[in-house]
Amino acid sequence: MKVVLAPDKFAGTLSAADAAEAMAAGWTRARPHDRVVAVPMADGGPGTIDVVEAAVPGCVRVGMEVADARGRAVTAAWLRLPDGRALVEAAQACGLDRLAPDERDPLAATSYGVGQLLSAVLTEAANVVVGLGGTATVDGGAGMAIALGHRLLRGDGNGVKVGARFVADLDRIVARPAPAGRVVVASDVTNPLLGSDGAAAMFAPQKGARPDDLPLLEATLAVMADVAERDLPGGPWRDLAGAGAGGGLGFALAAFCGARILPGAGVVGGLVGLDTALAGASVVVTGEGALDRQTARGKVPAHVAERARAHGATVLAIAGRVEDGAGAAFDGVAALGPQGLPRAAALVAERAERFAERIAELVSGPR
Repeated sequence: MKVVLAPDKFAGTLSAADAAEAMAAGWTRARPHDRVVAVPMADGGPGTIDVVEAAVPGCVRVGMEVADARGRAVTAAWLRLPDGRALVEAAQACGLDRLAPDERDPLAATSYGVGQLLSAVLTEAANVVVGLGGTATVDGGAGMAIALGHRLLRGDGNGVKVGARFVADLDRIVARPAPAGRVVVASDVTNPLLGSDGAAAMFAPQKGARPDDLPLLEATLAVMADVAERDLPGGPWRDLAGAGAGGGLGFALAAFCGARILPGAGVVGGLVGLDTALAGASVVVTGEGALDRQTARGKVPAHVAERARAHGATVLAIAGRVEDGAGAAFDGVAALGPQGLPRAAALVAERAERFAERIAELVSGPR
């Protein structure tokens, strides 16, 4: 029997590759004669470059110095793909995991480093895929736009400072020509820019925002949307699926770069050959740190389940935590513990291995 293991990372503990390795060890212990195929997955967020680099021969990793979300110099990587495209991961520049817990403040964080990455990559590659997810920012992509050379101006004619709290001062935009048709966004979520499902309301709290910060962040994003949609051609963009990804980077990439926003798991799946691997599979096991209400909004497990069903396979999921109702897309789910993921990676790997073994023992068919 052919079994495909296609998990995302278990955030903060296991990479997608480590999760797949642990699941494979458990499965093969219970069913040693099955053909087990591992396809570690990502959705545009942290780990995307690692997953693609491991799966696609001929990739070249390039490092460069950019600003992190607090403006400090860090080394960020991007991939030159064998077909000539470039793959950029926004979290390489302004990722939340680059900041200590006490440094996380979306009112101060900037996406400027993403613009630095893009500025360099667009001089070297004809087309660019930008993965969004896991950022520390909620600045509507203003920092990125400034780094790309767009002039974001206040009413007095001076430039808007980087950091979300200063975007509220935006009065007008003097834009550079957009690299139309050259940029594709691989978004990890389908949320719009504004509203109860938008970038501030849904994601700012996990980036360090306090309850009192949320109205200011929402107002800031609304200013960014109003001015950009007035001064730039081709809008509106605020309600696009994925406009709220990366703290509004999806919106900014559409507005300033003419980017198309696509589901990140689908983009990555195409790059790593997910559908090819699924052909002939009887069982598919996916997973991530948590199955929750965001899972259905473009996360890896939902995409893997959709593609696995198209191939007629049974779909199972292993997660650190499973919210009520979040497992409906799967034929079976297993939570690693009632409190979610432990902090120790070795313990998470051991549990993932053990749960995969238990699931395999329940599967019918010759061993």
